[in-house]
Amino acid sequence: MIRCLIIDDEVQLAKSLSFTLRQSNIDCVEAYDGESGLSMVQSEKPDIILLDLKLPDMSGLEVLEQMLKINPDVSVIMISAHGQTKDAVSAMKLGAVDYLSKPFDVEELVLLINNTLTQKRLKKEVLYHRKKSTTSASLIGESPIMLDLLTNLEIVAKSKAKTVLLFGETGVGKTLVAKEIHNKSGNKDAPFVEINCSSLPEHLIEAELFGVEKGAYTGADSNRAGLVEVAENGTLFLDEIGEMPLLLQAKLLTFLESWKYRSVGSTREKEANIRVIAATNRNLQENVDNGTFRKDLYFRLNVIPIEIPALRQKRDDIWLLTSFFNQSLSSREGCNPLVMSDDIKKIFEEYDWPGNIRELKNIIERLTILYPGEKILPEWLPIDRQDIKKTSPDSIKEAMDDAERDLVRRALIECDGKKGLAAEKLGVSRHALKRRIQRLGL
Repeated sequence: MIRCLIIDDEVQLAKSLSFTLRQSNIDCVEAYDGESGLSMVQSEKPDIILLDLKLPDMSGLEVLEQMLKINPDVSVIMISAHGQTKDAVSAMKLGAVDYLSKPFDVEELVLLINNTLTQKRLKKEVLYHRKKSTTSASLIGESPIMLDLLTNLEIVAKSKAKTVLLFGETGVGKTLVAKEIHNKSGNKDAPFVEINCSSLPEHLIEAELFGVEKGAYTGADSNRAGLVEVAENGTLFLDEIGEMPLLLQAKLLTFLESWKYRSVGSTREKEANIRVIAATNRNLQENVDNGTFRKDLYFRLNVIPIEIPALRQKRDDIWLLTSFFNQSLSSREGCNPLVMSDDIKKIFEEYDWPGNIRELKNIIERLTILYPGEKILPEWLPIDRQDIKKTSPDSIKEAMDDAERDLVRRALIECDGKKGLAAEKLGVSRHALKRRIQRLGL
């Protein structure tokens, strides 16, 4: 529960405010002068303080300065009477987070308290993640499915696995997950090299991957190292692996089986020491079945499969991510964060987010640019209300399949891809596990 200290010499106002805030799950204690208020900053350890500018024994500005010396981390909202705006602005320069003028709306105060503490928590989390790695700030999450993912990333990163396969819809953050695995590995200072297999013409991908010798083809005027060589001792990330042409799939398979390769136009064999992380938004098992993806390459890549959940699969994290993007984007734009009501929260948590985290970030970015610091109205949201979640037998089955898929995947990871051990861990036969893997598209 939030702990709030109210410092105001108007006893009845302080008691009334305290009573009202308790209805919003905010625990309150009161002080009626500056000296007792400063004492309670130490004894009560409040999360937030409501401080009146005018007190009987000392000014609110003096109290503010002293309390921030006692606890520099505490959040202080100033309460000012009519005509005290200048002092309230001075208080914010000293370190207060905001101010309200009497009389004020209690609902507005509750929203301000919650937003203040959310932004404070997120700033700490951003700083923590920035110290930890350059990418994990975008992997924020407290839902069980997200905590499982982060645990699995730690396990995979520190393992000796040479190949990892990431599954996930467009916009879930596959590149960020790949970077997270790289950063948590023992080779985080080595290169992280990325190539999108759908972005280059078929005849150029081989040269891009393995390099080219001078004169190998028209336009090859000099020797050029490939991305495999550039990534030496680090990570090569093959995004959209499902788009790779079949001819190159064969060459990639040969490389992954021996970790040796030749540049285009060269007869000299080179050896690579890298980890390969591949990613796709497709069901590669279906691609194997229809002949557009090699079965042997699929098995070679699919030793450590990791599925990155869609945003709708971790609804508990939607508001946390919203607050994170609100804070980071408003900071980038140099404006106050957006103010979002419970109505907006409900819409966000019930929407299915077909574009996933990328769509959420784009919406917050758009709102931040168009309505900086404003209270957001539902009609401003570029969201199709027909996509709001509806509980149905299909959605329940989907949730159950997702849970089963995650359970099987975790068992495979913990057993280093050995299906016999994974089946034993799950308490099923090897054949039953094989059927589940096929049914769940793993």
